[in-house]
Amino acid sequence: MPSDFRRKVLYIPGFDPFPPRRYRELFRRESAMQADISGYRIQTRPRRHGTGFGWLATGQFGDRGVQTEFEVLVWDDLVQASMSQGIGATYLQLLMTVHAYIFSGAFFRLMRLRRGPVLAALYPIVVLLLQLMLAGLAAWLAGVLAAWVLPWAFALIPAALAGYAVLAGFRRIDHRLFAYYLMHDYAFTAMHRGAYPTALDQRVEQFAERLRDALAENPDEVLVVGHSSGAYLAASVVARYLRDKGAPPAPLSLLTLGHVVPMASFLPRARALRADLAQLATADGIFWLDVTAPGDACCFGLCDPVAVTGVAGPDQRWPLVLSAAFTQTLSDARRKELRNRWFRLHFQYLCAFDQPGDYDYFAITTGPVPLAERFAGRAPSPGRIATPAGPGLP
Repeated sequence: MPSDFRRKVLYIPGFDPFPPRRYRELFRRESAMQADISGYRIQTRPRRHGTGFGWLATGQFGDRGVQTEFEVLVWDDLVQASMSQGIGATYLQLLMTVHAYIFSGAFFRLMRLRRGPVLAALYPIVVLLLQLMLAGLAAWLAGVLAAWVLPWAFALIPAALAGYAVLAGFRRIDHRLFAYYLMHDYAFTAMHRGAYPTALDQRVEQFAERLRDALAENPDEVLVVGHSSGAYLAASVVARYLRDKGAPPAPLSLLTLGHVVPMASFLPRARALRADLAQLATADGIFWLDVTAPGDACCFGLCDPVAVTGVAGPDQRWPLVLSAAFTQTLSDARRKELRNRWFRLHFQYLCAFDQPGDYDYFAITTGPVPLAERFAGRAPSPGRIATPAGPGLP
């Protein structure tokens, strides 16, 4: 298949402990579905060369061929390390996270935006506290029963075992509840009150170097994609590249999906992230599209990540904030199928739409039109939220 357009995609996942092959399989499956719906062709195949983990996708859109090389910029090892906490350490993380958001005022700032993601942040706290209460109840009942036949001091042993058994049981089924997973996610952000941990900061620097190498290959477009927590990492990667290297030698685009930027940028020590956002807001030589959906309870739907953080000036250019409009781009039957599957909806940006609109992940990443040209002249979605709620710059 001939190709007359070359693109390099650098994809940064969110807080995800799974290896990057899941994104290749997701792309392979969902791109085939979208191609059938939208009438173009996409084929995926392994890469024979290149660094890191990735794949090749060849698209045919009418008489125009495209070859896109995908590379996943991985930080799953850092996620896995942060999730290796025991039960007791997780409850300590809960206390630390609550303290970081409440006493810094970030929680109350966040409540001025979308309540959905804030309630989602409260979910693991409430669930873990309920589990602790049930464990306490089990310990009390076991202690009372044991005290009938054992001295009081010895009755504490079965009480403690019963309480621990309840907590351990809930931990084993967390793949259904996601309470521990989400708690580790929020704690990872709150651990340094919004500042990047050293290991993550070093990884962002490595990602910026990968961006430099990708641009040096002089493709027709380099597209940096960040999803969920990966959205603010992607913003930092592009900002660091521009700060160190200046204007890019090839077209550079940034696509942020389902962002949770305020969860990090509203914390008191997120000064570097806020500076990155302020820099990108007026940057030349890039195009930044931010796509969210109010129907995604895990993101700050239609919240301009720069403006709500309080770092937008009068000359703000980026990002262009658009809605994925799930109520229009997903059929009634599809939305019914996904109802209450809030985690799956958070990944919908990377999946096929059965009634696609302007936003089509596969046409954007594997189509023959650069992001800047595809959305040239577009106005932000009418529901865009730009009211400053964050701490702004020092």
